[in-house]
Amino acid sequence: MLTLPPSRINDILSNLRYGNKSFSLSFKFLNFAPVMETKKALLIINPISGTGRKKGLAERVTSRLALVGINVDTKLTTGPGDATDFARQAIADGYDIVIAAGGDGTVNETAIALCGSDTALGIIPCGSGNGLARHMNIPVDVDEAVEIIAAGKSEVCDHGSANGHPFFCTFGTGFDAAVGHKFAQSKERGLMTYVKSTFKEYYSYVPDEYIIKANGETLTERAFVVAVCNASQYGNNAYIAPHASINDGLLDVTVIHYGNKLTTALVGIDLMAGSIEHNALIHTFRTHDLQIIRKSAGPVHIDGEPMVFDAEIDIHCHDARLRILTPGSHTPIRPVLTPVKAIFEDIARSVRHIFKK
Repeated sequence: MLTLPPSRINDILSNLRYGNKSFSLSFKFLNFAPVMETKKALLIINPISGTGRKKGLAERVTSRLALVGINVDTKLTTGPGDATDFARQAIADGYDIVIAAGGDGTVNETAIALCGSDTALGIIPCGSGNGLARHMNIPVDVDEAVEIIAAGKSEVCDHGSANGHPFFCTFGTGFDAAVGHKFAQSKERGLMTYVKSTFKEYYSYVPDEYIIKANGETLTERAFVVAVCNASQYGNNAYIAPHASINDGLLDVTVIHYGNKLTTALVGIDLMAGSIEHNALIHTFRTHDLQIIRKSAGPVHIDGEPMVFDAEIDIHCHDARLRILTPGSHTPIRPVLTPVKAIFEDIARSVRHIFKK
């Protein structure tokens, strides 16, 4: 059936002719309701991400977005690579939005397919760390995150790549990558499991020596961590690069030099306080491209997902490649105050969830 907008109907009625006579009819007394533009969204749910249950999530997202003219289809992942395949097919099928409901790994897989396309990424944080969502001030709450998607505001963001593997939050080698491998082997998820993995690895970890080439300079260092950041944090409000911007065309590099057991442990306090850049063991800089050379192949992490890379790692920033639905506001990180505020917000959400049950 052919449907015309009200303005076009009135144009036709005002230019009617009968023989050689013309006349017009006015339908101005009719109150035409505005025609809502409909969009298509694909919701990709990772049912095993994080610690929370996903029961009823699809229904909540579908019903809320229907009110703003967004029709939602849903698919569940069953293994690695599914989110990328689903998102690529969504682009081919003309979807306007692809929503990733999961952790940073699910967001990474989904975003890989969307880079360079007109399809926007929506994020519903359901993971253990939710680093990218937290950086972009997307609430770690299903209903609040859906409101961000419903509002429809977006920004175009950069991403990085390490040996051809895209990352949208952080890439790391050293202690954080070693912890990531231990965490991935654990059957339990969540912050406390990650903390336990960190302590177990800390006492036995032996730092590597790295050659880092960037901005025409070469740094040789026995480092505890080399983190390359598109966003400001690992997740769980652990700020590894507090002033990183996701759309400045640069990557923030944080090198944690190796001290003794005590001074290196104190870096962790500054990490959680958002003041790591003031620690004496920290060296930070920004660059568009860099190369990291290790003595041998070893563990790394891409947005928290453990991998094993060769000794040489080539890293690049890819400018303005991904459109993400966001609140549209960015509040500068204030040491101590910002992390404490985030902790209280997380506690408040947890309390609300308890009373909803």
